Amino acid sequence: MAGSPMDLHFDCVFYYVRDLQAAIRFYSDVLELSLSSHDAVARYDVDGVQFELVPASEERQMTGQGNARLCLRVTSIEITAEQLRERGVSVGPVQVVPGGKLATFEDPDKNELVIWQYTS
Repeated sequence: MAGSPMDLHFDCVFYYVRDLQAAIRFYSDVLELSLSSHDAVARYDVDGVQFELVPASEERQMTGQGNARLCLRVTSIEITAEQLRERGVSVGPVQVVPGGKLATFEDPDKNELVIWQYTS
């Protein structure tokens, strides 16, 4: 694994929300964004960038300076998490969530980033 290129691709930007239906009404009705899909999360295509609304499962997800996350899609979350750890990054545990797996880590300024693997 050491020395092999990392398999990172832009996936989406998302916001945690307390009430998914209220958030969908705001983004769809107030901002007039077009909802592209809705299952466990709500998805919008904003100028070719996927923007998602994700229900917060815990209040702690709503804290901090803001709740936007850069989410990077990966083919194998386990391999990518290990590659990041080899580079000195503290990666949280892989979590299984509706639609896939995710793990979080922080940049030097404590901004949270997410690696995401879709369920096959």
